[in-house]
Amino acid sequence: MNNLSGWLDRRFQLSNHQTSVRREAVAGLTTFVSMAYILFVNPSVLGTAGMNKGAVFTATALASIIGCLLMAFLANYPMAIAPGLADNAFFTYSVVLALGIPWQKAMTGVFVASVLFTILSFLKVREIVINAIPHDLKMAMAAGIGLFIAFVGLQEGGLVVGSKSSLVTLGSLEVPNTWLTIFGLLVIGILMARHVPGAIFYGMLATMILGLVTGLIKMPHRIISVAPSLKPTFSVGVKFLPTMKDPQMWAVVIIFLLVAFFDTAGTLVGLAQQAGLMVNDRLPRIGQALMADSLSMLAGSILGTTPTSCYVESSAGIAVGGRTGLTSLVVAILFAFSLLFSPLLTVVTDQVTAPALIIVGVLMVSSMTEIHWDRFEIALPCFLTIIGMPLTYNISYGLAFGFLTSPIMLVAAGKRRDVNPVMWALFIVFIIMLYILNVLPGSK
Repeated sequence: MNNLSGWLDRRFQLSNHQTSVRREAVAGLTTFVSMAYILFVNPSVLGTAGMNKGAVFTATALASIIGCLLMAFLANYPMAIAPGLADNAFFTYSVVLALGIPWQKAMTGVFVASVLFTILSFLKVREIVINAIPHDLKMAMAAGIGLFIAFVGLQEGGLVVGSKSSLVTLGSLEVPNTWLTIFGLLVIGILMARHVPGAIFYGMLATMILGLVTGLIKMPHRIISVAPSLKPTFSVGVKFLPTMKDPQMWAVVIIFLLVAFFDTAGTLVGLAQQAGLMVNDRLPRIGQALMADSLSMLAGSILGTTPTSCYVESSAGIAVGGRTGLTSLVVAILFAFSLLFSPLLTVVTDQVTAPALIIVGVLMVSSMTEIHWDRFEIALPCFLTIIGMPLTYNISYGLAFGFLTSPIMLVAAGKRRDVNPVMWALFIVFIIMLYILNVLPGSK
């Protein structure tokens, strides 16, 4: 045991970071409990796109294991990686359902984006693009995706339904399942307000138990089982590569690249500041951290899940003392153990996952506080980005609204020099993307 502790100390520089094996283990457990909901939410969201939920469950766990191991051993940071909610929401609701692209074909888009993403990370292009985009617009993107995710949760939970007269309206409170969603939302909200680590996970668990007790959710036949086969999703993106001849698919690839571009970088910096890991306002080994994210995204696209990202829930583990990659290693081990509990997928219904989506939306929308609303040349592009995503039911359109209006507004305000050349390049990219999505045959 002493030999193992000594090796862990040397490998993860525990003494240099004034931490211990025990503290890192507790931090890893705390982080895992806080983000374990993705094991059930991801299959639920991607299942709506027609994917096999059991295979997605296994792919989610394996992609998370790979991502956390890479973060542990490449970057030595206490930050966990798993499939992101923004990415799976875009995949299901914007690509598969809105554009009518089969999930197999859409997964090819994820695979191609992952390959390009890894190359761009290796060439450090990712850092250049991220630095070129105004901070306010980055915050608006996060907030818009948060609103979109929350809107999806409200729909799936039955709190919001379609209406011919007003597009949407309040769902029926006479439906018992709707009250199950309300219960879960209140439980998670109360636990979050009391700063309980793993509040989302525990709230989902409480909702699931209430559903089982009341008979609204059917009891599973077993609790523990061998992990479901990956066969329905494994390497599907590679097999459908010939579909990339369709110009519409390149618009999908561009959006996956853009969403993935910004998903992890901001989270990394914020978590590093919380952990006191920043040096001269820069994050050491950010290249290794971004590469860990890229490689896990590539692995996930082959296994059969949407892009991975660094999880803000890692802050829970950092708050209890996590400072090194050992925290991420512990998270990886726990994800491996979770592979035994796939039968619970049958009891994790839309009403169980909906509160989690709404709460995550709340957390993401908080980024709006960092936007300079008093400057109209900033406020308009940010507002259009935020409101565009839920109202068009498409993340890509919200991004387009922001990237197309931001340079124009800055020039109008006499601040042409504030527009980075990269922003003009993205301006052109989004014009092409909108043309492909809306004009070419098969895009409607």
